[in-house]
Amino acid sequence: MLFNATIPLSVDFDSPEDFIIFIFHILFATSVVLVAGSVVIGISCTRSLRVQNRFVFMLNTSISDTLTGFSVYYLGLFDVQEGYPSRNGTYYILPSFLGVNVLTFLFAQFDRYFSVCHPFFYNRVITRSFVIGTCAFCWIYTYTILTVQNMVPVSKAAQINAFGVMTLQLIVLTKVLMTIKLYIIARSHLVREVPSTERDNKKESLRIIVFVVMCFLALWCPSFVNIIVRQLTRKGLRFRNEATNLFAIMARLNALVTPTLYIWGSPALREAVWRQVWRWACPTRRTR
Repeated sequence: MLFNATIPLSVDFDSPEDFIIFIFHILFATSVVLVAGSVVIGISCTRSLRVQNRFVFMLNTSISDTLTGFSVYYLGLFDVQEGYPSRNGTYYILPSFLGVNVLTFLFAQFDRYFSVCHPFFYNRVITRSFVIGTCAFCWIYTYTILTVQNMVPVSKAAQINAFGVMTLQLIVLTKVLMTIKLYIIARSHLVREVPSTERDNKKESLRIIVFVVMCFLALWCPSFVNIIVRQLTRKGLRFRNEATNLFAIMARLNALVTPTLYIWGSPALREAVWRQVWRWACPTRRTR
């Protein structure tokens, strides 16, 4: 059970590798919480960012990334195995934070596509309230499916989980196609626009999305390949627990990479994060 005080740690500390794994998860979880949490605070406390749709999507993904960071303190430090059957599992509640992230970013890609290619439609239909509702849908859909999955017999739950994996693979394929489309737009469509602040914002957001999706694919592809191999051949790689699952670790790295790319790619967000968060932690630095 989740709150059982007798849950063993994820490693036995019989070798140097065990200490490295344990320390890595502590540092990784802390880094995710600090970086993604900084983005959450920076956007939430800066009105000029909150009113822009692209930053609302960034806020939603960063919230799920921050929660993913907190989840690593359990998934990475204790002997946990999600699945059917599970061991000290969380009924997929904690791993599903990544699902919210993936779904949100898919909608963010469509948002950028309509913003650049169909600006008149975008300005009339894609309002801030619409975007907030879309972000809420990502949470509601993910955890509604998860609730149903946890209320049915294990055999049915395994089928629903398999359907979820297939849906995720379709989402990834869509993300790849949308990334190619957005890259083409960035190379051709925006070049013809008159230089302006709006053009620079569109170019900036497209650049961030392309880099984030490339990192997403690099970190998730090994897990997808292993899942497909296990489904088709029942072989594949299996791990002792979540802490030693290399593919799960790579997938969770997205929770650190994504907000880092946000900060790197957006000067406005970088300034907001510095002003709202890190200025107080580093008072000796002077703003240039």
